[in-house]
Amino acid sequence: MTYFSFLLGFLATLLVVVKTQPTPPEKAAPSARDIYARDNLVAWCIVPFDAKKRTPAQRVAMLQKLGFKKYAYDWRSEHLPTFEEEIRLLKEAKIELTAVWFPPQLNKDAELILATIKKYDLKPQLWVTLSDPTGTTPMEKVAVAAKIIEPIATEAAKIGCSVGLYNHGGWFGEPENQIAIIELLKLKNIGIVYNLHHGHEQFDRFPEILKKIHPYLYAININGCVKDGHKIGKKILPVGSGELDLKFLSAIRDIGYMGPIGILGHTQDDVAERLADNLDGLAWLLPQLNGKPAGEKPKYRTLPQN
Repeated sequence: MTYFSFLLGFLATLLVVVKTQPTPPEKAAPSARDIYARDNLVAWCIVPFDAKKRTPAQRVAMLQKLGFKKYAYDWRSEHLPTFEEEIRLLKEAKIELTAVWFPPQLNKDAELILATIKKYDLKPQLWVTLSDPTGTTPMEKVAVAAKIIEPIATEAAKIGCSVGLYNHGGWFGEPENQIAIIELLKLKNIGIVYNLHHGHEQFDRFPEILKKIHPYLYAININGCVKDGHKIGKKILPVGSGELDLKFLSAIRDIGYMGPIGILGHTQDDVAERLADNLDGLAWLLPQLNGKPAGEKPKYRTLPQN
């Protein structure tokens, strides 16, 4: 056998071997269950918005019962004395403190929060909102807001925390203004927390907004969404009860967002019932997000009628 014929035979054998090898599976696209799974959901607005005014121990027990693995802590002045107790209970229950509502200045409340999370070596996001800054031009307003945010972000960075700019209406609630603040400061630990319940005036351009904020997006808090809901007494609804919910949740999933998803209390109902309503509504939507038929719609506990 000549060398040339041997080489042809070897290559033919190699080609057969290559063809018979299984094709590596393609990486699966993020699915609705990746970001909307129970262990990625964050209970939010459940401390001052609870008709039952639960204690830290009762609140943590409620979170465990509902299956939450993540929690964002909001508060009023009367709650901060038990903040450390709440952190201890969360650690014992293996529930992550994902975020903490944070003052727009480094006052005594801010110092207490920073000292406590440092003591327990936690790295939550600090969610901050501002009132409309002074200034006659857009860039003047951006500069004023940035000057307020910068020292908070600097202190947060010292203990490994990030700062999420939280839309709450007004000038500061416009995503383009938040992006301008972030880009002016050029700090690595500042991003955006987007709230659907504070975004009603932006619903018509939500897909466009989502594309803009996605590179900066730390967390997104979902809500039952109807057009002009803030004008007709339907600002905050259980997930699944709004005609825009499927569209918005699909957009969040399809953009490739993989961060935490906030589930709201916020309505002064028994917060366990409101959280359960949101969980039920989300569970009802999940099959539809994956192209499957809708099952029976939930019977919401905290709505007067379905």
